Amino acid sequence: MSAAATSSWYARRGKRLLDVLLAAPLLLLAVPVLLPLAAALAVQNQGAWLFRQRRPGLQGRVFVFYKLQTMTGQRDAQGQLLPDEARLPRLGRWVRATSLDELPQLWNVLRGDLSLVGPRPLLEQYLPLYSPEQARRHAVRPGITGWAQVNGRNAISWEQKFAYDVWYVDHLSPGLDMRILWRTFRRVLSAQGVTAPGQATTTAFTGSSVSSDHPPTA
Repeated sequence: MSAAATSSWYARRGKRLLDVLLAAPLLLLAVPVLLPLAAALAVQNQGAWLFRQRRPGLQGRVFVFYKLQTMTGQRDAQGQLLPDEARLPRLGRWVRATSLDELPQLWNVLRGDLSLVGPRPLLEQYLPLYSPEQARRHAVRPGITGWAQVNGRNAISWEQKFAYDVWYVDHLSPGLDMRILWRTFRRVLSAQGVTAPGQATTTAFTGSSVSSDHPPTA
């Protein structure tokens, strides 16, 4: 880990200050968008509009993560959830493509669970599957967006995502965060990388057989 990056004043204090200063007004501005979206999704999902899930954050500590619920709870005759593709109606697909489902995470930012920028918080069951190198992604707060998201999002492999995450940990700076926020805005407008190839969302992580080198920074 780069001690200079993670022990700087920005990493210890400034990043959190920036999160609060940006997330608070953004959440207020988001309310007029969230209310009708929540109502429409509640109709689609038979009353359910807010997705809650336990996710590991800084140093692997678990918190409750919020998103708009874009998928229905449809199950087969045996009571098993249908595949993602079958549970993602047109409205849910559009909300995911525009990243509007991420808006409730601004509340997670204000609570201190998330940062605006950092490695994305993944499923709790992935924790024992990470290599020691991959696990370093938990050395900083997870983020709503991150270096992996602006370099492919769900369209790149898990190994590539984790290599980008670790690179971010080692190069954390205010300039890099501003660059990621700007590139996020551009990618959201173009809806790039929302899904993995051939998938409605993304594939599950099952562990890596080999470790990846750090990806290029461009």
